Amino acid sequence: MRMAWLSNFKQSDQWQRFRSNRLGYWSLWIFSALFVLSLFAELIANDRPLLVRYQGDFYVPIVKDYSETTFGGDFPTPTDYLDPDIKKTLAKPGNWAIYPPITYRYDTLNYFAKEPNPASPSRDNLLGTDDRGRDVVARLIYGFRLSVLFGLCLTILGVLMGVFTGAVMGYFGGKTDLISQRLIEIWSSMPELYLLIIFASIFSPSIGLLIILLSLFGWMGLSDYVRAEFFKNRALEYVRAAEALGLSSSQIMWRHILPNSLTPVITFLPFRMSASILALTSLDFLGLGVPPDKASLGELLAQGKGNLDAWWISLSTFLVLAITLMLLTFMGDALRDAFDNRRSNGVAKS
Repeated sequence: MRMAWLSNFKQSDQWQRFRSNRLGYWSLWIFSALFVLSLFAELIANDRPLLVRYQGDFYVPIVKDYSETTFGGDFPTPTDYLDPDIKKTLAKPGNWAIYPPITYRYDTLNYFAKEPNPASPSRDNLLGTDDRGRDVVARLIYGFRLSVLFGLCLTILGVLMGVFTGAVMGYFGGKTDLISQRLIEIWSSMPELYLLIIFASIFSPSIGLLIILLSLFGWMGLSDYVRAEFFKNRALEYVRAAEALGLSSSQIMWRHILPNSLTPVITFLPFRMSASILALTSLDFLGLGVPPDKASLGELLAQGKGNLDAWWISLSTFLVLAITLMLLTFMGDALRDAFDNRRSNGVAKS
């Protein structure tokens, strides 16, 4: 049923109205392209070659560790491919190495840098380095991927919880709805930031802990919209017909009412993702987010605040965050307009 719904959506008036909003339509493609590219971050920004040919043999350092002795070194330690001696060895006749476009990972420390850290933009580091000498471009790529994946995960959990609670309240109504509403009001009054601070002081920071804590609060806004849709649709004739045929409540809710109540769910997705990314960035900026060894946009903003003379850190991070949120906002506006029944098929927005 879900695949059939998607197929029908591509041929529907909603899809045509979405495509007519050029800003939202192209924002979807640009955001999708950037996200897909970030999934291959290890092939774009890495301090290991993708493929090496040395003395007639082939090596794949990006998937396997090799010691320095493999390439004629003196010590059985992992090879540092940024070492000028290693580069010179791999550049000899008969030897070659294929490097990624950016020869640094998000956690690479370049011990052979020519400038003190944080270093300004240069040919080796297009957007400079942070206060530890790590490449800013690499950290932006990995941080963008982490933020989007975090937002997707949090959005999916929020949608599942919001749809379930909203459906139960809207369909059954009565005491079920009344008690659920009061419980939600009590839970929504809990100080979310204080709870995060308390748990951050008890447990070591982790992405899983953040997802669990933030997902406990991120579903309540959607549940109200789903509740209203179920409350409206349960009184329609097709629901009465389904009840007369002897279908169970779960069958009526998920097979019949839910497909006709997806408008608020779909329009909710981009805005929820924006809120999730912004929440993660804010927590990382305050030091309550992901572990320090992970690349994150909030941590880069905090570095920019602590190194005001290193303007390239805060400016580049701000631009990445602003463009990401802007694309999601344009997509959300286009989806909202596409599912607005008051708009005719010929309405188009630039």
